[in-house]
Amino acid sequence: MTADDSYGRLDDDDYPAYTMGRAAEMLGTTQGFLRAIGEARLITPLRSEGGHRRYSRYQLRIAARARELVDQGTSIESACRIVVLEDQLEEAQRINAEYRRAAESAEPPTED
Repeated sequence: MTADDSYGRLDDDDYPAYTMGRAAEMLGTTQGFLRAIGEARLITPLRSEGGHRRYSRYQLRIAARARELVDQGTSIESACRIVVLEDQLEEAQRINAEYRRAAESAEPPTED
């Protein structure tokens, strides 16, 4: 991999750029919280060659939403389920909007 390839990955939301310690620091939480949402299968961090957890920006956004819910008194398990359902709803809405756009562009023009 060249240096140019490495720099290009900095804009990739799925690139596992953050260590567990840095991720916890950025989120203002503990490493235990990150382990807990990993055990609940909300996020699955990638592993470095040495076996250390690495998190992407996308995973940090998901973890931040879960933390927000936990801070409001929701259990970790419930928070993880809520985040999954929110993500599924967002995806369904995106697909629905795509279908609507396709249907609108396929409709024949009406005669006035």
